[in-house]
Amino acid sequence: MANRQPTMAQTPAAPTPGGTLETTQPVRPRRERGTRVRRRRVRAAWLFLTPMLVGLALVAGWPLARTFWFSVTDASLSSLEGANFIGLENYLVYDNGWYGILADPLWWQSVWNTLYFALVSVSLEAVLGVIVALVLNAHFRGRTLVRAAMLIPWAIPTVVSAKIWAWMLNDQFGIINHLLMTLGLIDAPLSWTADASLSMWAVIMVDVWKATPFVALLVLAALQMLPSDCYEAAKVDGIHPVRVFFRVTLPLITPALLVAVIFRALDALRVFDVIYVLTSNAASTMTMSIYARQQLVEFQDVGYGSAASTLLFMIIALVTVVYLYLGRRQLGGGS
Repeated sequence: MANRQPTMAQTPAAPTPGGTLETTQPVRPRRERGTRVRRRRVRAAWLFLTPMLVGLALVAGWPLARTFWFSVTDASLSSLEGANFIGLENYLVYDNGWYGILADPLWWQSVWNTLYFALVSVSLEAVLGVIVALVLNAHFRGRTLVRAAMLIPWAIPTVVSAKIWAWMLNDQFGIINHLLMTLGLIDAPLSWTADASLSMWAVIMVDVWKATPFVALLVLAALQMLPSDCYEAAKVDGIHPVRVFFRVTLPLITPALLVAVIFRALDALRVFDVIYVLTSNAASTMTMSIYARQQLVEFQDVGYGSAASTLLFMIIALVTVVYLYLGRRQLGGGS
């Protein structure tokens, strides 16, 4: 019969003054003690997190729940309290000539504009951010000053920087057209923010100019933490620097780059200020946020605008979950 492992360890018996042996109290196994420590740590963590979670629920949860509720009502700015429940009428199509948001071509145009803007701008910011970080990670005179100057576009408020660029891109007195005409690249001034074929690229250019320092800053922090041993070994072996970057540097900074990309993707999907300042409600650059604002403020249709906001939230949540899942698979080696 197999020996059974004891569940409780005991200390050796010690003789008493009377000569008899007395067994001391049993000592709990190390695994059980570790489990109790982990439980106490978890309880302490929840105790410290509870105030933050309550505050987050009040600040973000309640407005989000109100938005969900308004999206299934016929609420307007003049009758918020007297809104009637109408189900999914703000979303779906009906036979009486009235259509919901899912049948509005302008809504789908705004969805496409948002996804296109996010994909192009974030991709450019990731590539340029890595290049800028590599340059700033090198040793040269005045590096500290260049690093400080790099943060200026990111530090300027978005509305202020967008308004500055709106003046610079003006077709009549903007300096961008003046420089391009002086260099002979164009023959006539271009309407950067009014031409439907140029306006999207104009807002992408402004967003890339402003947000690239943020990506570069996170990547630079990751570069500062890389060990130098692997680079010294690669230099001794005579490996080309480009190959070292793709085989050593890029895999090591990938976690920081993924964090930068997810933050920038969330900002790009809910972009409002830079596009609204530059192009207002133009259909060629209208995003989901601008569409929701137009329904809520200009048309004063709170129910319809809340439905647009709800769909915006769901799309951002879906993109975030998919991105985090793919990122975890890549970092985990496909497991």
